[in-house]
Amino acid sequence: MTSKIVSMEDAAGRIADGAVVTVSSSSGLGCPDRILKAIGDRFDREGHPRNLTTLHPIAAGDMYGIKGIDHIAKDGLLSTIIAGSYPSGPSSLPMPEIWRMLVDNRVAAYNVPSGILFDMHRDVAARRPGVMTKVGLDTFVDPVRQGCAMNEAAEAKPIVNRLELAGETWLHFPNIVPDVAIVRATTADESGNLTYEHEGAYLGGLEQAIATRNHGGLVIAQVKRVTACGSLRPHDVRIPGHLVDLIVVDPDQRQTTETDYDPAISGEIMRPWSSFSLAEHSVEKVVARRAAMELRAGQTANLGFGISAIVPRVLLEAGREQAVTWAIEQGATGGMPLTGFAFGCASNADAFMPSPQQFTYFQGGGFDVSFLSFLEVDLDGNVNVSKLGKKPYLTAGCGGFVDITANARKIVFSGLFEAGAEIELTPDALKVKTPGKFTKMVDEVEHVTFSGRRARELGQQVLYVTERCVIELTGDGLTATEIMPGIDPQRDIVEASGGRVKLAGNLQMMPKALLNEGAMELAL
Repeated sequence: MTSKIVSMEDAAGRIADGAVVTVSSSSGLGCPDRILKAIGDRFDREGHPRNLTTLHPIAAGDMYGIKGIDHIAKDGLLSTIIAGSYPSGPSSLPMPEIWRMLVDNRVAAYNVPSGILFDMHRDVAARRPGVMTKVGLDTFVDPVRQGCAMNEAAEAKPIVNRLELAGETWLHFPNIVPDVAIVRATTADESGNLTYEHEGAYLGGLEQAIATRNHGGLVIAQVKRVTACGSLRPHDVRIPGHLVDLIVVDPDQRQTTETDYDPAISGEIMRPWSSFSLAEHSVEKVVARRAAMELRAGQTANLGFGISAIVPRVLLEAGREQAVTWAIEQGATGGMPLTGFAFGCASNADAFMPSPQQFTYFQGGGFDVSFLSFLEVDLDGNVNVSKLGKKPYLTAGCGGFVDITANARKIVFSGLFEAGAEIELTPDALKVKTPGKFTKMVDEVEHVTFSGRRARELGQQVLYVTERCVIELTGDGLTATEIMPGIDPQRDIVEASGGRVKLAGNLQMMPKALLNEGAMELAL
């Protein structure tokens, strides 16, 4: 039997000029970083491969030591990138090279919802005529807006169309067939069977491998270790060996961002609930507490980044950590979603769903409520989380946001009312000591990641929870229905928003318990 195990250099050498390369990753989680570096190193030496198109259902790499896509973000090497998300981080860190290429129009860059990209791989694999979906209608995904294009180079090459079928409007994404798939796992046997025992998620490597294999392409698997044929349990194999052409080994591959290996992330051990840290008392925690009040015991809730990620810690502090089932886009279901660098992972999970199946669940709106964050909200209730022209890499793009919100029955957006305001917290009141630099409530958002107009058409229940008030999306626009003790509704809400947020006639007061430094009781 010819060995499938090759060097990083050999594998990189098999990638042809002009290839379409699909990469399985979620920021630092499951990122095949070493093989991406080998491709970049080969280009520096040889000038090849050239003019690659890369597909990334979720971002490849981070800004904290796993370069990922930045290894190949080079003029001449990368010509087009189609990504669900991009590496992101604080403005105190240098801008990733992929963002420099995007901003300078040196690469055609698209932001396609993660679930749609996974759908695309499945449709390519089955030789169906592309993705037909209503996910993204009336958002930046829609050709009536930007059609997923993130810069002028992408605008010149549209990748999505609007179609009318049986009296309904659909978005159509024509197939993009991958020539190469780069996936990552923990262990490969000599035949290329792959297991994921140290991984924090399965992501979508199987779909990417099948899409590539069904069209005669090359599948490269980066793993931590190799074992003998016949030593893997068949039930543990997530990608069978007949789909894998080459195996490259990186014994030092990190489990996720700034984490070499934590067995609790991969579900090999269960942590005591007392071992999880509680959220520090802050304005953000107060917002998360009010958001948590929208939960009911027994529900399944989706969770996003930002303030929303604190909500499970609010339940933990109240002793209700298992009252609801969390579902995150990387695939973990149940348990305790992690925060900070480990976001996208969960400890004590009940199950790890492959991301493509998790997104099918999300797109169909099967969960009860979604907790997401916002960067800005406009008069129509539109939300932007996907693009900031002044500081682009502060956001990762849309990720699964558009898939999740497309048919969600209830959405709770969380964020601060203003940027840079000085807030005073006491047990009795929250007061605005110094107004912020600018309001997050604007006339028109820069990028429509969520369509308020479509939400009203679908009858979705939409709340925007801030430190000052709870805002509902109504037929009349943004209406504050609850205020925080200590807030002057006219000055701190109406005037601070430039009149964009109205006050309900029956304005209610939020409970003072939200401001307690100690644990808050949650009835759920």
